[in-house]
Amino acid sequence: MISLLHQRQDPTLIDHTATTKRSGSDTLRSRRNPRDEERQPLIQQRQQQTLEQRYTSPAISAEAPEQEQRSFEYSWSLKLHGLIASFTVSSLYTLSSYFVPAVNAIPIFNWMSLGFVDLNAWQWYFTPSFSYIGQGIIMGLPTTLSMLLGCVIGWGILSPVAYYAGWAPGPIDDWKTGSKGWILWISLGVMIAESCVSLIVVLVRSIVKTVRRKQEERLYAVASNSNEPVQEETIEHVLEEEVIEVDAPVSQQVSRKVATIGLIASTILCVVMVRAVFGPEAMPVGMTIISIVIAMFLSVLGVRALGETDLNPVSGIGKLSQCITATLMPGAIVANLIAGGIAEAGAQQAGDLMQDLKTGHLLGASPKAQFYGQMIGSFASVFIATGAYLLYRTVYCIPGPEFPVPTAQVWLDMSRLVNGHPLPPHVSEFVFAFAVLFAVFVLIKELCPDHQKQGWVRFIPQGIAFAIGMYNPPNFTLARVIGGLIVHFWNKFCDVPEYKHKQNHHGLRAWIEPYRAVGGKVFIVVVASGFVLGEGTFAIVNMTMRAFNVPHF
Repeated sequence: MISLLHQRQDPTLIDHTATTKRSGSDTLRSRRNPRDEERQPLIQQRQQQTLEQRYTSPAISAEAPEQEQRSFEYSWSLKLHGLIASFTVSSLYTLSSYFVPAVNAIPIFNWMSLGFVDLNAWQWYFTPSFSYIGQGIIMGLPTTLSMLLGCVIGWGILSPVAYYAGWAPGPIDDWKTGSKGWILWISLGVMIAESCVSLIVVLVRSIVKTVRRKQEERLYAVASNSNEPVQEETIEHVLEEEVIEVDAPVSQQVSRKVATIGLIASTILCVVMVRAVFGPEAMPVGMTIISIVIAMFLSVLGVRALGETDLNPVSGIGKLSQCITATLMPGAIVANLIAGGIAEAGAQQAGDLMQDLKTGHLLGASPKAQFYGQMIGSFASVFIATGAYLLYRTVYCIPGPEFPVPTAQVWLDMSRLVNGHPLPPHVSEFVFAFAVLFAVFVLIKELCPDHQKQGWVRFIPQGIAFAIGMYNPPNFTLARVIGGLIVHFWNKFCDVPEYKHKQNHHGLRAWIEPYRAVGGKVFIVVVASGFVLGEGTFAIVNMTMRAFNVPHF
């Protein structure tokens, strides 16, 4: 998106790695001399040199650069048109939803049942949100289908079962006595099982990699220093090609001194603010420091999980912190919530920062410049985010119909559970069964060979997505499934050989062919971004109109 908005080449097409071959005269791990790094050109300059070499290659004619530039500008123009069009459509829908609120809750399932079953009372209605569709496009079909499975099992099967069996006799949408609160425990069990097992797998793999690297270094040291012949198969794994990620020069990296000072300062600030907001009785200083230390270790696991799976299990990380805190300070529900919040916030911010730095690396940005940008943005967000929340709270009832905040109930229920509160009737059996089932699913997906992951293993549902589909109402999931189907069929459309599209081009196919041929698979992600941006921007407009009591239907 950044390269599109700034009319730059796609950074993902540039190779950011260097391949080296380790031999008897090299060290086991290729590492640069810091003094050499300081003399290296900036990443952006190296990328420009790569492009210049491509343009000046003898195998390419003199007209190639001009033709490639025209092709790039045409591709950029099509993507920008797609972004503007999707932003406009999403904005118009969001604006119309203020004047006609009924479009946010279309009872299509009541229409399908011809009114014989009031499925709307069971939360089954459709919200045609373009932002939801865009998020589904970005998530992809496997994730959205896992959400749909959780939605169907939770809201279509377990919710009616719990209600008619008398396990949840209250109103459907009641968190305490209704089936909405009952199935919430099952989703919580799935989230904890998935997160814990995934984090354990990541931790074990990290330990194994570290031990293996130490063993390789010892083997290589023996092979290099010993005059006795060493069997080739003993050290063949240390003579393979190694792909090294080209890092930024030392002058552009954030120093350890700055990182250490920032860590100490932010820890002190966290302790002071927690004490000022909640008081010394709710959270002692020692428990706050312990919560920060726990958050540091859990954040490392969260970053590793996010980097390897594109999923940051912050919900499970927060629950782990709650469990640890409950053993250290039993009976303190408020302190338990604070500790879990510190751990989840730390893991969330660590994961976001990692993704930002990776994006900057692909774009050739300086990590130090990004660090200062993060500091400026964090300071500004203290006022912007707080002001936005106060504005939302003034206009809307939180929690309320528009913003039920289901995650808050998850946190509260978990805090009550670890501090001795009982579970609802007969839900523990389902929690245990689903937790074990998805723990086994994680182990199967993580431990199976790579060649099987494109086979039957890819049909195993994702636990976190399944749980999200269960504790959110169906309208949260259905539009996202539509987005997942859109990106799936668009990718299949892009994979079809071009010659098949050249036959009988007319109508919709003739109009969409240039976007497929030029924009490719990335074009649909650009459209999805426009959907999300449009609704997010005009949601503020709707909120402002509501604050000024602009009339609507």
